[in-house]
Amino acid sequence: MVKSNRPRHIRQPNNPQPQEWLASERSLQYVASYKPFNMVDGEGIRCSLYVSGCLFNCPGCYNRVAQNFHYGKPYSQALEDRIIADMSHSYVQGLTLLGGEPFLNTQVCLKLCQRIRQEFGHTKDIWSWTGYTWDELMQESYDKLELLSIIDILVDGRFLEEKKDLTLQFRGSSNQRIIDVPKSLATDDVVIWDKLVR
Repeated sequence: MVKSNRPRHIRQPNNPQPQEWLASERSLQYVASYKPFNMVDGEGIRCSLYVSGCLFNCPGCYNRVAQNFHYGKPYSQALEDRIIADMSHSYVQGLTLLGGEPFLNTQVCLKLCQRIRQEFGHTKDIWSWTGYTWDELMQESYDKLELLSIIDILVDGRFLEEKKDLTLQFRGSSNQRIIDVPKSLATDDVVIWDKLVR
């Protein structure tokens, strides 16, 4: 074995390496909360699922308690059935995935999103917030890319306190983007949601 003279890289706890995080190794499939019929987590009236567990640890996170993978209750078939029943109302526009980190809880999010597509097709839209950037997700594992392919709108990027702006639509900091996922995947480039109020 050849011994390298280069110093070994020692990762700091607050220096996340997202490409190394796998939902299969991290997620306990817990849900922090479920909020039906709200008007703040995206366009229109929505049902919002907050999954538990996030490793980004953004300073100033508005939902710090949901960073814990043990927080809340296990996802259940009963909860899934309730979400589907709530979404069946004509006035509900869609589902929103938040957290925690949805892309570190793909077991839960994929199952639910696939059922929504099965039950409602594309008559209901799916939004998701994530600490990942679009470019990071493009280099990620199959489960994350599969979840991305089902989503309509993605709000990407870490929350950055120094870029916090309370006037922004559906975002906490100005680095975050509201991305039209189908258009972005079709063009292989980030396409910003065309309903965004600038």
